[in-house]
Amino acid sequence: MTRDTHICVAKIGAAHGVRGEVKLWPFTQDPLAVLHYGPLSTKDGARQFDVLRARVAKDHLVATLSGIANRDDAARVNGLELYIPREALPAPEADEYYHADLIGLSAIDAQGAAIGTIVAIHNFGAGDIVEIAPARGPTLLLPFTNAVVPSVDLAKGHAVIELPAEVEGEDDPS
Repeated sequence: MTRDTHICVAKIGAAHGVRGEVKLWPFTQDPLAVLHYGPLSTKDGARQFDVLRARVAKDHLVATLSGIANRDDAARVNGLELYIPREALPAPEADEYYHADLIGLSAIDAQGAAIGTIVAIHNFGAGDIVEIAPARGPTLLLPFTNAVVPSVDLAKGHAVIELPAEVEGEDDPS
């Protein structure tokens, strides 16, 4: 499995005020780390932004980005994801992973049987959620905890998933 050469570290949200500030949703452990990565670029590299200033506001940052001078400019970049080169990030500690490294891994049970593929990691405010797309049936959304995801093996391309009993029995016709 090839690893992405760029990692998404933030997403631009709606305009904030009339002077070109934007809501910025960082995906970093330290939200203000986006100030120190240098230029952030779109996935295709076509646009780059420096985070000139940022302040914490509730569950996001309010940021001033280079090239964004007014509310109309800010509205045009709403929804853009911002990336940095993988090598700009520190190596993760043991038993820590970048979300980008988990997406695409096979999800297997403790006996090695396929469950599906990890398609996303979400955080809606109460902790990380792993989204698994099985070969058939609805997508699974499970808490990303050591009890549910006891091990990840990036070299082998899989994560072991302990399904809760109520999920395991859903296909049981009895």
